[in-house]
Amino acid sequence: MKAVLQRVSEARVEVDGATVGAIGRGILVLLGVEKGDTERDAAWLAEKMAGLRIFEDDAGKMNLSVREVEGSILAVSQFTLAGNCAKGRRPSFDTAAPPDEGKRLYDRFVDLIRETGIPTATGIFQADMKVHLVNDGPVTFILDTKSRSSST
Repeated sequence: MKAVLQRVSEARVEVDGATVGAIGRGILVLLGVEKGDTERDAAWLAEKMAGLRIFEDDAGKMNLSVREVEGSILAVSQFTLAGNCAKGRRPSFDTAAPPDEGKRLYDRFVDLIRETGIPTATGIFQADMKVHLVNDGPVTFILDTKSRSSST
């Protein structure tokens, strides 16, 4: 799984002109599922994101998690994160998980985040979505479950 995390002051996702998910302060996560990804990957990513200290404390240091600032998460599926642009001019999506597996693991990831008690909104899997955000900082991180070490 690959995830782009953006610390936001607000974010929303629209489908056909209607807002389907929105948050205030929190994290917008764009999530791509690849072949070979597992529920263990979804669990690692959910736990990592819930505890990642990317919000500033009173001293101005990134020392607080989304949970500690009582923020929310907006999870948006984005299969193009599995795109490979190394060869030619057209991205290859050979490593992207098939849609049914991608949806299953995306839904599992969302369920795991919700189980942490963090309010979580979503987009709609496979929909043509318009994502609006105000990146706070800007602060952006990339998490890739394939490159993680054995520690969290």
